[in-house]
Amino acid sequence: MQQGNTLEKLPLSDDKQRAAIDAARRSLGGIVLGKDAEISLSLACLFARGHLLIEDLPGLGKTILAQSLARVLGLSFQRVQFTSDLLPADIVGVSVFHQGSGQFQFQKGPIFAELVLADEVNRATPKAQSALLEAMEERQVSVDGTTHELPSPYFVVATQNPSDQIGTFPLPESQLDRFLMRLELGYPNEDSERALLIGADRRQLLTEIEPSLNPDILRELQKAAARVHMTDPLVDYIQALVRFTRESPEIEIGLSPRGSLALVAAARAHAFIENHSGVFPDDVQAVFVAVAGHRLKAASNSAFRTQAELSRHVLDSVRIP
Repeated sequence: MQQGNTLEKLPLSDDKQRAAIDAARRSLGGIVLGKDAEISLSLACLFARGHLLIEDLPGLGKTILAQSLARVLGLSFQRVQFTSDLLPADIVGVSVFHQGSGQFQFQKGPIFAELVLADEVNRATPKAQSALLEAMEERQVSVDGTTHELPSPYFVVATQNPSDQIGTFPLPESQLDRFLMRLELGYPNEDSERALLIGADRRQLLTEIEPSLNPDILRELQKAAARVHMTDPLVDYIQALVRFTRESPEIEIGLSPRGSLALVAAARAHAFIENHSGVFPDDVQAVFVAVAGHRLKAASNSAFRTQAELSRHVLDSVRIP
């Protein structure tokens, strides 16, 4: 028995790593139809040790994608439905007095799962939203002067409805910046929607999926993604993109150093998932809108109406080396 456990903890070969990644992508693609690019970005976000924000209209599959990620990655999962009456203690946990021992004992909240779904995060008040800040940045929470470590790996996948919908509280910039990526799913194409209409219920299919990964393998893949080679010209390209966001008259707030580090980590993870020999400009471009869009703020006189349009303007304006 001990020998078997030891073998399971040995590093995976490159072929086994690739097989595990491909199996995860196939499983996710069987649940969330017609969204291969978004699935790849979601995995890249988690392989880069980042948190993911999915923003779109109700009913487009945000929650089912988050649940599918937890299932396929083999992670413990908790869902927190954010509402206007949600309290920070409902997320983090609370100290409860036990008469028998005469002491307070901390009861962990749902934030202690390996993957936490903060569903409709912008329907809660800023006070409840702030309960996620320390957890996302430090991967720990402090309650009554005591620090509690969160599990590893640890991810927050949040969903939110567009800010112009009734009953939403926009996330502050400080919290948006803690999400490595922000994605939009959009409507499915005609073939995918037809498959949804005539196929099995997605939630039923979700219960039948076998995990493709587990926490040990995921940590190994994260380390491998962080080692993907990046050439000096590629770093020059990333710096040129970042510099343009800070100097363009169309942009009031450009990418911070944290944003540029996020771009590097995401590009490495994307290159790893796509089995590239190193990070290519295509990898940077593939992740740029998801990484930069929620971090950029257009100038008041900008011609670009959305952050996605602004991000694409940056890509179009900077020459590829």
